[in-house]
Amino acid sequence: MKRRKLLLTLALLLLCAGANAQTFDTYFEDKTLRVDYLFTGDASQQAICVDGLSALPRWAGRRHHLDELPLAGNGQITMRDARDSTVIYRTSFSSLFQEWLSTDEARTTTRGFENTFLMPWPKQPVLVEITLRDPHQAVQATLQHRIDPQDILIQRKGLSHIAPHKYLLKSGTADRCIDVAILAEGYTEEEMDVFYRDAQTACESLFGHEPFRSMKERFNVVAVASPSEDSGVSIPRLGQWRSTAFHSHFSTFYSDRYLTTSRLKDLHDALAGIDYEHIIVLANTDEYGGGGIYNSYTLTTAHHENFRPVVVHEFGHSFGGLADEYFYEEDLMNDTYPTDVEPWEPNITTRVDFASKWQDMIPEGTPLPTPAEGFNDYKTGLYEGAAYSFKGLYRGSYNCRMRTNDYPAFCPVCQRALRRLIGFYTQP
Repeated sequence: MKRRKLLLTLALLLLCAGANAQTFDTYFEDKTLRVDYLFTGDASQQAICVDGLSALPRWAGRRHHLDELPLAGNGQITMRDARDSTVIYRTSFSSLFQEWLSTDEARTTTRGFENTFLMPWPKQPVLVEITLRDPHQAVQATLQHRIDPQDILIQRKGLSHIAPHKYLLKSGTADRCIDVAILAEGYTEEEMDVFYRDAQTACESLFGHEPFRSMKERFNVVAVASPSEDSGVSIPRLGQWRSTAFHSHFSTFYSDRYLTTSRLKDLHDALAGIDYEHIIVLANTDEYGGGGIYNSYTLTTAHHENFRPVVVHEFGHSFGGLADEYFYEEDLMNDTYPTDVEPWEPNITTRVDFASKWQDMIPEGTPLPTPAEGFNDYKTGLYEGAAYSFKGLYRGSYNCRMRTNDYPAFCPVCQRALRRLIGFYTQP
């Protein structure tokens, strides 16, 4: 009887795997459609424009769960078969543009931000819809456009002049693993050996944390040489401006430690012809700072003493969609996270829909909210203070990699969220 049950289980697994493969092969080729957009506007009005289309030689993304979202994100992309509007692919993201909309500058100035997204290459014409949402999850802007894969003006990239690169971790083929690319920012041609050592340190730091450590066989990591004219990166508050590969700089939105780049097309151009899904950019500086944007990139400084914990923290943002868990006493930043809406990030809650988060992980008898002085007794609970707000937002543990650099691990809530996401990308 046990043998028959085992055979039946194996047959069902094979059937599911075949169904997923068949769905991908029905609608897609083993190539990547890269779409460049411009997000434009100000605090009162936003718009989306198509900036360019490109074809890359292979598809490194998931081949199952194609019509499901990994997380809700602050924006979503849906691809439909143009013949019958069947949803054949979905993904989600956040953007620097949406962060900028909350700044004082956005009240008086119109700006445009580059954004680039990768999708599987359709065999037939498709309709692609991209939508931006505000903190209350209301639609800010939306665009639908038609893409014909036979369009002669879709540029072919990655067929020649591929950047030099080295694999730091090679666990399997791109269709079975999550492919992470590490890029050099502010390293000259003569400093590439330094970059490769820094990239190795970043890789070791990431896989020193659970759940990445125990799920390491589901990842490939490649370090890509992207030399800059100048050594170092731009630090505006010090009057230092450098000519670098991706034009990154500190003081994003006048926040001294916030290190970002708005040149996303340059990032993706540097990776053309290399299998990648997620991007880490290492900045050649000892200045403290960084940034991580969900399904966009991680950018962090490589020579500060906190490089190891910071690169893991920022990858928690860009890969895992995890929110910051730190906060400032008496600070209420509800414009970013309104307390009447459940945030989409899996590691914070307003209790509007706590059942969808980690309520099931809390042991019976744990006081809710959970008192900070009891953190040794309650490893998982409901601790008030998260996402920059002292009141009204909650985190799952007293401390976590997403809260402080000193804490050595992701908390149980973040670990489960990351484990689920890795499974989403790699398991049928």
